[in-house]
Amino acid sequence: MTLAVCPGSFDPLTLGHIDVIERARGMFDEVVVAVSHNAKKTYLFSLDERVELAREALAGVGGVRVEAATGLIADFARERRAAAIVKGLRGAADYDAEQAMALLNRHLSHIETVFVMGDPALSHIASSFVKEIASYGGTIDDLVTPNVARALRKVNS
Repeated sequence: MTLAVCPGSFDPLTLGHIDVIERARGMFDEVVVAVSHNAKKTYLFSLDERVELAREALAGVGGVRVEAATGLIADFARERRAAAIVKGLRGAADYDAEQAMALLNRHLSHIETVFVMGDPALSHIASSFVKEIASYGGTIDDLVTPNVARALRKVNS
C-alpha cells in the first residue's frame, strides 16, 4: 500500500487544494492531508479548526485522512512511511518556492516530493485571496466548499 502526505496550512482549504488532493489519491492508495502549523505565521483559523474544516470538506473522498502536523513535514512523512510528499503547483512562482523545500525534505527524510500541476481553471485560487474576498463580504462559494464558506462568513461577521 502506497501512502502520500499532502501538507499545507490550508487556511482555509480551497477547491484548488481539493483538486490536488483528489488527483494525488488517484496516484497513491492513501493520502494523508497534513494540516501544518508554523509558529511564524498568523492564521485566521486555529489548527484544530483547520483540521476539522478539512475533514468535513474531504469526508466524501475515500482513501484520504486529515491529521494535524506540528513538526517538520519530513519527520511527519517518515513516521507514516510515506512513499512521497505531494505538493500542488499553480505555476512557476510556486515551483520556485517549493523546489528548495522538496530538496530539503528529501535530504531529511529520503522521501521524494511529487509536484502536481493544479487545474488551470482553479489556478487563480489562493487561500490569501479567499480570506481577503471573504473579509469584504465578497462571493467565495465557487472557491471553497460550503462548510469553509460558512466558517469564513462566521469569522467575518
